[in-house]
Amino acid sequence: MDLLYLLSWACIVFTVGMFSTGLTDLKRMQVSKSADNIQFLPFLTTCLNNLGWLYYGILKRDQTIVLVNAIGALLQILYIVFYFHYTKQKKQVMTQTFAAATVLTCGWFYFTTFLPQGDAQLNQLGLTCSVVTVSMYLSPLTDLVEIVRSGDVQRLSFPLTVATIFTSTSWVLYGLQLNDYYIVVPNTPGILTSLIRFYLFWRFASVNQSPSYKSMQI
Repeated sequence: MDLLYLLSWACIVFTVGMFSTGLTDLKRMQVSKSADNIQFLPFLTTCLNNLGWLYYGILKRDQTIVLVNAIGALLQILYIVFYFHYTKQKKQVMTQTFAAATVLTCGWFYFTTFLPQGDAQLNQLGLTCSVVTVSMYLSPLTDLVEIVRSGDVQRLSFPLTVATIFTSTSWVLYGLQLNDYYIVVPNTPGILTSLIRFYLFWRFASVNQSPSYKSMQI
């Protein structure tokens, strides 16, 4: 069986599984009838990231990228709708959503109007999506520094760390097969941050016997 085909399915399965971790938060909101202690911005930023990569996949005509990010965007929209239903901060959520929609619209207008179709458009979109993805993977580094200081890994999710390293590794290998470094580069930090988290779990295992599960912080 073709290696690229296997990597494609690995990317789909692992990435959709990682996006599905938000279903835990959705269930908590349904049970508690509240969105307290659940962060909204990760849902919103992940949705924007998914839509950017979806457009990239369409331009590149890559069905794997299209499928994964279409599912991811739909899941994030579902989480956003549920969060809006249960949150008490509806005005703030609407403001943040409107701001995100404005950024998305301006970005779409720029890429479709000011850039010529072809490689220039695809390369600039790939670079933009890569920068956003790298920043999302690196954003929890401040939390990791705090964990090193406190020795408390309760705020980390071990299942999510496993999912992230499998997902990032699959995309890196998939990108290498395609010689697409817009896929390779942004997923490399996911591997590195996951290895750091594994080290923290090992280092502080005696302090925290059972790591708790928590939603994805991107």
